[in-house]
Amino acid sequence: MKTVRIFGIVSLVSSLLLIPWGGSGAAEKKFPFKPIQVIIPFQPGDTDNLLRPYVEKAPEYLGQPVTMVYKPGAAGAVGAGFVASSKADGYSLVGSSQSSIVVVPLTQKEVGYTWESFAPVSCLVETASMLVVQSNAPWKDLKELVEDSRKSPEKITYSSSGTFGTNHLIPEALCKEAGIKWTFIPSQGSGPTITALLGGHVQVASTALTPALPHLKSGSLRPIAVYNSKRVQSLPQVPTLLECGYSIGLPGIYGVLAPRATPKEVIEILHQAFRQVTQEHKGFLNERLESLGAQVCFAGPEEYTSMLKKQHETFQNILIPILADLQKRYGK
Repeated sequence: MKTVRIFGIVSLVSSLLLIPWGGSGAAEKKFPFKPIQVIIPFQPGDTDNLLRPYVEKAPEYLGQPVTMVYKPGAAGAVGAGFVASSKADGYSLVGSSQSSIVVVPLTQKEVGYTWESFAPVSCLVETASMLVVQSNAPWKDLKELVEDSRKSPEKITYSSSGTFGTNHLIPEALCKEAGIKWTFIPSQGSGPTITALLGGHVQVASTALTPALPHLKSGSLRPIAVYNSKRVQSLPQVPTLLECGYSIGLPGIYGVLAPRATPKEVIEILHQAFRQVTQEHKGFLNERLESLGAQVCFAGPEEYTSMLKKQHETFQNILIPILADLQKRYGK
């Protein structure tokens, strides 16, 4: 009899454990319950270094590992497109500047996504992009470079991280405004762009500041102009394109985004984690970012969405008019 009773109790307990308490089937696991990956759509050297301090600290507030996964190609479209089409559960995010999110969809319709294909989580970093040359180059400033370019159309070569990315289109807009022509040679990231310049394979690099900064400090590279609307703190002596008489002034903003249909509660959990990193690790972030010539620029989902919308409108209004010429020249 005792054996029968024990068996009956065990069966009853087992049955109770299987009851879907809460009335909605099996209880859902609370996000996040597994590792999160941040897709970096470029080669190592720029975006990864800027976002790494946040990625390193985020597990403290999410309770799960957060890792970077590199998926470079097509000016960032490969990695960004991968995330745009990923399951909208918060476990696959993209970490990028506005280049692969805003600019690439404007210039490469075949990528199959737009900036609105994403749910912005948090803007994290602001940095600069710029024109640089080797320290032994004959041009001391932008004026000399433009004047020499007028004498020899298409003779001067330059590189950036991918065709039709931000750092490709801004120099093309500059060339159009200045009435000059350069020959473009694309790279797969800012790191390879700097390598090409240092190796003498190109004469000018259009690059994010981060990978260029060590070479600027060592004296092997010379800055010509930054693309921001105002001078950057780490290079106060370098003029902006606006100061040089041209019309472009755009900061580089880096952040983390999820697929568009990601639940708001998941976006909020991710956003709050990055907010806590920003608030509780200020010294750590400032030290890491200042060494890269960047600074903290934190914004939540709504503000980050507005920032990207403004960038979209700016690039559309200023840069789209040059696309017909670019498409003709580069066969796109």
